[in-house]
Amino acid sequence: MPPLPVPTHAPGGADNRTISDVEHDTDFKITLNKFRRYLPLACLWVVEQEGLILEHGIPLTASQLSDAGLAGVVRPDRVRLLRVERIPFPEDRELRAMAEAMKLTSPPTPGLALRYGIYIRSEYWGQRRQVVHELAHTAQYERLGSIPAFLECYLYQCLAIGYPSAPMEQEATAVAQRICGRSSSLPMPKIPSPHPSATRRPSSQTGATNQTGDV
Repeated sequence: MPPLPVPTHAPGGADNRTISDVEHDTDFKITLNKFRRYLPLACLWVVEQEGLILEHGIPLTASQLSDAGLAGVVRPDRVRLLRVERIPFPEDRELRAMAEAMKLTSPPTPGLALRYGIYIRSEYWGQRRQVVHELAHTAQYERLGSIPAFLECYLYQCLAIGYPSAPMEQEATAVAQRICGRSSSLPMPKIPSPHPSATRRPSSQTGATNQTGDV
């Protein structure tokens, strides 16, 4: 596995520490070793969930395709959205513990970009800002070149200084603000209910090993 990409600077967290400050903590180094060990499992989970969304989700509308271009997405035609009651997270206990340590599960996540597959919670369905925020993450996946590269960088930032202050999260927030301004909603295709397949959590061992490195 290549070295973890380390941002040169980052907004401080609650205690105003930067990523460089945190890297010298003994506890952080111990946690980082666990992070490296479980990253491949996280990649497999992302590939599985992306496949589920691509199978059951809906394509972007014309206005969303325009927003995707503004957000920097190279292949907006590949993006699919899936409406769910709650965002699924890995069932693996260690992966879930890592997500909780990075504050990815609290408060409940309104949306989740898994490369070209995007989950949107029901109460946020139709909110332009949320869709654009997730599209900005899709653009980051493309820019970094693969699922493993994105997860290494993004999750490392969340682990070091917390999800809200992570530079890649801040970038997505800024992109949504730039594109949406005060506009927050757009008409969305009407669907009767969240797709039932989205509530299942496939095993992280289901064959996806040959897909994690491709965008």
